[in-house]
Amino acid sequence: MLRRYWFEFDPSQSPAPAAVSELGCGVTAYDYEDALTLMKENVFGDGDLPPIQNVVEDIDISALDEERVRSKIGIPVFRGVWFPAEPSKPR
Repeated sequence: MLRRYWFEFDPSQSPAPAAVSELGCGVTAYDYEDALTLMKENVFGDGDLPPIQNVVEDIDISALDEERVRSKIGIPVFRGVWFPAEPSKPR
């Protein structure tokens, strides 16, 4: 069963794109460890993840910022990173 995760990082310690550092990262994965792996591969280029400040499991997408996040997400029903949006493809 897939679950949606929302990760937030310390912007001062994040080498990620500005959107991720400031807003967070959305991932659909089998479990927490799978979500971390997908983020490492697709957002951080297999580099180390910055310290995670907060994680929400089973995030309700309607709770995310409409203008800065929801209007720019990929498809959150498939396994993968959906914010920041990447080319959508089921995995």
